[in-house]
Amino acid sequence: MNKVHVKTGDTVVVLSGKDKGSKGEVVAVSPKEGKVIVEGINKVKKHVKPRAMGQQGGIVEAEGAIYASKVQVVCPKCGKPTRIAHKILEDGSKVRVCKNDGCGEEF
Repeated sequence: MNKVHVKTGDTVVVLSGKDKGSKGEVVAVSPKEGKVIVEGINKVKKHVKPRAMGQQGGIVEAEGAIYASKVQVVCPKCGKPTRIAHKILEDGSKVRVCKNDGCGEEF
């Protein structure tokens, strides 16, 4: 999987899993793995050892990666989860478009 439909900074909604229905902002995208990291979603606990003298170890909570196919982009105009269409403008640039009925917002 080398092509992912979401970009860093997009607001997405989770379609399946323990965090189903929750919204968050995409922090990082990994097209090679086909995964994304969403802020506040898929929290995992990691046990960290102290590396240097005086440094404290413990349990750190962080966001884990989830498959990009399990998230859907939320349209900034209508606020609904949507699929993305691509539209080529007159100047040759490509822009993403909301596919919800009657919206058609470019983002």
